[in-house]
Amino acid sequence: MEAPWGWLVISMLAISLASSVTEDVCRAPDGTHGSAGIPGRPGRPGLKGERGEPGAPAIQTGIRGLKGDQGDPGPPGNPGRMGYPGPSGPMGPAGLPGLKGTKGSPGNIKDQPRPAFSAVRPNSVSRDNVVVFGKVITNQENVYQNNTGRFRCSVPGYYYFTFQVVSNWDICLSIRSSRRDQIQPLGFCDFNSKGFFQVVSGGTVLHLQQGDQVWIEKDPSKGRIYQGSEADSIFSGFLIFPSA
Repeated sequence: MEAPWGWLVISMLAISLASSVTEDVCRAPDGTHGSAGIPGRPGRPGLKGERGEPGAPAIQTGIRGLKGDQGDPGPPGNPGRMGYPGPSGPMGPAGLPGLKGTKGSPGNIKDQPRPAFSAVRPNSVSRDNVVVFGKVITNQENVYQNNTGRFRCSVPGYYYFTFQVVSNWDICLSIRSSRRDQIQPLGFCDFNSKGFFQVVSGGTVLHLQQGDQVWIEKDPSKGRIYQGSEADSIFSGFLIFPSA
């Protein structure tokens, strides 16, 4: 039973050895290199290369030529931006007078306000050097305040104010007004060395706006006003004509 398997193995080895010897004997030699073929078609363009460094400036060798003739003017350009306004020019001559307007309807003076007042000072009363004329004689439109001694404007316009004050001492008084938030005094003085009765008086015309005030103020050191039944001091004011 072992003999057949042994012969089979020996037969396989003999066939394998014979096959390898046959391959080495039948192999042909390598061939020679052939000739070069024709050139191929051009390839696609490559990518653009980086920009090189600037070259050195050339040396100017030529002679500068003469200036050429002036060329023809080009077409007009677009309008520029508007500039800043210049200074105002001088005033021109007066124009011709216009036509006369139609006559207006007559006004009624009874419908117009007529502020006016007059007050006397029989007793010695003052508040913060403001002379208070406490006894009212006239107070049209209720413009005078007899508790403070102040006139308050209710109708804008031109007013006349006056006062007469009796004293037998040295005295200095002033008409004061608060026009446009500015107190403007007008002073009047009388120096009495003999002790007789003398009258200090003063008056003025003022342009007032609504809300302005007017009053009489005395000098603290020279402001002794007579009080008694023999003579009275008085303060008055009224509208001359209104204004806008």
